[in-house]
Amino acid sequence: MRAVILTGGSMHDYSYIKQFLSPDDFIIAADSGYRHAEALGVCPHLLAGDFDSLQMIPRDIETHRVPPEKDFTDTELAIDLARGRGYKHFLLLGAIGTRMDHTLTNILQLTRFLEVGEQAEILDEHNRIWITDSVFEVEAKVGDILSLIPLTDCSGVTSGNLAYPLRDAELKVGYGIGVSNVVTAVPAKVRLSGGKLLVMLCRD
Repeated sequence: MRAVILTGGSMHDYSYIKQFLSPDDFIIAADSGYRHAEALGVCPHLLAGDFDSLQMIPRDIETHRVPPEKDFTDTELAIDLARGRGYKHFLLLGAIGTRMDHTLTNILQLTRFLEVGEQAEILDEHNRIWITDSVFEVEAKVGDILSLIPLTDCSGVTSGNLAYPLRDAELKVGYGIGVSNVVTAVPAKVRLSGGKLLVMLCRD
């Protein structure tokens, strides 16, 4: 079972996003993420947030409301509520957008999932983002763009089924050697011996 967190970032191609949803997903809309739920044609199981962005709160959906003066984002609240219900597999939608403070916080949130052994993915119309500190495989298509971006300095990085494979490489924060590789066979593979690495499928 997976928890899908809908947040208030950018989302436009709803038909593309909808193909990644499953009937048994537990859906939480964080504040204005409810508008994305409406556009996707799904009814959240739970609403969460301070609702400073969503003016009209539906009365027929379970709601967890908190004061605006808080030390966590609405997205973090939604994630913690899902954890409290036993979920360990997460999909974050609307987590990327024009607000770079929220975007970066949500991407860095992946480190918290990793540290407690949970599965998590951030998805929008142009990007799929995961994190790994060991071994990871991506079921992509041949020709897809795959980037490996270190969140910390990474050692022993080895990749397979990519046009420009890495062999026991060191990837340092701030350098782009892992950007814009090309998938040549599936699955694309990566492993590393140290550090935290973002794995990103990207399309224009």
